[in-house]
Amino acid sequence: MPAATTLYQTLAGEIAGLIDAGTLRPGDRVPSVRELSRAKSASVSSVLSAYRVLEDRGLIESRPQSGYYVRTAPLGPAEPARSEPSPAAASVEIGEFSVRYTHDTHDPRFVQIGAALPHPDLLPTAKLARSIARMGRLRRLQSNSYDLPVGCFVLREQVAKRMFKAGFAVGPEDVIATTGAQEALNLALHAVCSPGDIVAVESPAFFGTLQALEMHGLKIVEIASEARDGMCLDALKRALGRHKIKAVVATPTFSNPLGALMPEANKKALVEMLAARGIPLIDDDVYGDLPHDGLDRPKAAKAYDRDGGVIYCSSVSKTMAPGYRVGWIVPGRWRAQVERFKMVSNVSTACLPQLAVADILANGGYDRHLRRIRAAYARTTALMRHAVAESFPAGTRLSNPRGGFVLWAELPGKADTLALYDRARRAGVIMAPGPLFSATGRFRNAMRLNCSHWNPQIERAVALLGRLAAESAR
Repeated sequence: MPAATTLYQTLAGEIAGLIDAGTLRPGDRVPSVRELSRAKSASVSSVLSAYRVLEDRGLIESRPQSGYYVRTAPLGPAEPARSEPSPAAASVEIGEFSVRYTHDTHDPRFVQIGAALPHPDLLPTAKLARSIARMGRLRRLQSNSYDLPVGCFVLREQVAKRMFKAGFAVGPEDVIATTGAQEALNLALHAVCSPGDIVAVESPAFFGTLQALEMHGLKIVEIASEARDGMCLDALKRALGRHKIKAVVATPTFSNPLGALMPEANKKALVEMLAARGIPLIDDDVYGDLPHDGLDRPKAAKAYDRDGGVIYCSSVSKTMAPGYRVGWIVPGRWRAQVERFKMVSNVSTACLPQLAVADILANGGYDRHLRRIRAAYARTTALMRHAVAESFPAGTRLSNPRGGFVLWAELPGKADTLALYDRARRAGVIMAPGPLFSATGRFRNAMRLNCSHWNPQIERAVALLGRLAAESAR
């Protein structure tokens, strides 16, 4: 089964590559199922699975009695234009709305289509529970004791092995376990910044990043970003010339909320640009394991680090176990500071969840799980994009991510998503309004949508939100 899964992903990736390169143009016929089956020595079922992936991504379409063709028009709305934030440095003021929003996302009365959370149906909850029980029996003393601040060795060993898939090599001694990626980010900021320092972030940015900057008393420069390629390096270079920037925080692989994937050449250029100036890059790679079907796991920006200047942060919160709060940081040349701050802040991360996650990473369950959810997210993201195209007002712009499970929608006209949030909430639906993703309250016409699941209830919620959005745009 794993071999067949790998083969159809490879086939889908090859056809997608031909389309991206322009070898196959809109309206061109793609090889028939039997032609591709013979050419690649693949089963008919593998080819059909590959073509279903490409259909879900909106790249090809089936024509009855004729075969498969490259789609002649893009699926759904146009992508958002490049963001153009103010070049000035600003204090971070997320305000109390983020607290209210967080409470709403945990209220069972509402249909959640805003919080960036994996759906419970896609999590290996039963397998994790068995691992917890087994580790509790086999490691009774260790699981109920204070651990070292760096975390359980078995977890750090498995994380180090997985980093090879992200494009770089480290040992267990280079990894420190954290309570989720959010703590990893906080430790990184504490290690490289002091209150009043200026930090550059992509715009729009994950509001958890903005909250961390606010908590540390840091100022922010928002950097223009594109929905497809992420942070714009020309804008970053100008900001570096204008401000004394102490650090850069970025999510080069499937950013939140845009879902952007920075090209490999840009990742390399980003790391080299900052290394030449001695500025640390905090590489938030929490979505890196979630490329959609047909794509290989992209390299992390850390893969291009040659002097320890990139601090790598990640977790299993978006892939396997959000409630276990198991994350990690590879601090590079700030390892000693991070370990010391970790010890002072909370002594250590809970040991038993680390042991359970390590158990699954060590026994192959994680990769099987990833293959399943990558296919699911490719499908549900395509369904959400289609539903938004059908329900939202004409002129809506929508990101088209190739990984992760969030979408970014920008409404036309004078739409105000903060006002829309209250109207949708009264109707029982929660989305994430755009101003959450800016230090200065920008993106009032935008919202983030969660695509981790699809069912009739969510379909109805999107249709309702579309009607309210149309009224708001008018």
